[in-house]
Amino acid sequence: MKGFKCILGIVCLLVCTMAQAAKTAPADSLEANEYDGITISLLTCGPGEEVYTLYGHTAIRICDTTRHADIVVNYGMFSFRQNFFVARFILGLTDYMIGITSFSNFVDEYTYEGRWVYEQVLNLRQEEKKAIIAAIDENSKPENATYRYNCFYNNCTTRARDILTENISGKVGYAPETWDAPSFRDMCHSKTADHRWSSFGNDLVLGVKADLKTDRSEQQFLPENLMRDFSEATITDSNGETRKMVREERYIISRDMAAGIRPQTADGFQAITPRMCACLIAIIIIGVTIYEARRRKTFWILDAATLVATGLAGVVLFLMIFSQHPTVSLNFQILILNPISLIALYPMIKLERKGKIHWWHKGQTACLALGIAAGLVQHYAEGVLILALSLLIRNTVILMRNKKQ
Repeated sequence: MKGFKCILGIVCLLVCTMAQAAKTAPADSLEANEYDGITISLLTCGPGEEVYTLYGHTAIRICDTTRHADIVVNYGMFSFRQNFFVARFILGLTDYMIGITSFSNFVDEYTYEGRWVYEQVLNLRQEEKKAIIAAIDENSKPENATYRYNCFYNNCTTRARDILTENISGKVGYAPETWDAPSFRDMCHSKTADHRWSSFGNDLVLGVKADLKTDRSEQQFLPENLMRDFSEATITDSNGETRKMVREERYIISRDMAAGIRPQTADGFQAITPRMCACLIAIIIIGVTIYEARRRKTFWILDAATLVATGLAGVVLFLMIFSQHPTVSLNFQILILNPISLIALYPMIKLERKGKIHWWHKGQTACLALGIAAGLVQHYAEGVLILALSLLIRNTVILMRNKKQ
């Protein structure tokens, strides 16, 4: 950590030196000397093995051949050691910060992790380079270095995009869209297709708003989407002249090289899918229900277990209502994974053991039916509908049996 702070201090000094030169040197000497040797690039990085690296990463490279400085600026720095990190992340209160390191260290890190890196050198004028470097200098100050993270609207990629596009003097134009607008959930699935449990976690907390169509700006929260858009983008200056936004592009670490470096780790947990677990639970629930009907017995332990499990999951979904993440507040899965089950647990089981019905038997049955119907407008986590259907069958059988008695 001390070594990182040392590097951060050195490269921050370099950035500040560049920015200070922009402020003090005459305009004609700036154009002729100060920025000729500076190139600014967008770096796009491929996914890694950790959950938080599945979506890739974006950074900005500033290379100054005159001062022999080559640094990378990124907005994806965070620490798991933050107090109450998980709770803060759920509630949308996670703070990220700007990080600056040398380009060589950056490449070494991504080579070690087996992740590809693609560079797009931007076609910038002298005054645009000056403005971007000055903006990064302002961002790197201690009072500005930290920002409130949001995975869709304010992350490492959107921050890098904004610091670049907002300091370009011309108007940035993107190529016309030729595909159907995906939802946030669709884009998440495109990155977690091989990680079923990660998809399950995302789909569990994402609400119905994540199924709405997105515009181009929203789609650029994904690093590869921004890379694609920059590749085809143009800049129109005030005099009407148009230039390509990217001057040249190349792989720093190729996809084939990254695939060859990345260790292939076998994860037995991935072989067990959420749907398998849901089907197993459904078989147990329906099997016990049939056995009860034949033997005229009540296995209240099963109901107690399902009430605890669904109630605890419901507490998480209930907390998401108060989250600052805009796509999680309205989640119909809370009708199935309902926190009320924890409140009704003791009186419901107490009456069930006496062969009586608690009001939550009927209430939960209604909620389950509504939750299943709401699955028509919201994409649920894998296996949740299977679980809901099995619980609905069990509750219906219990109510019918009690009515006959």
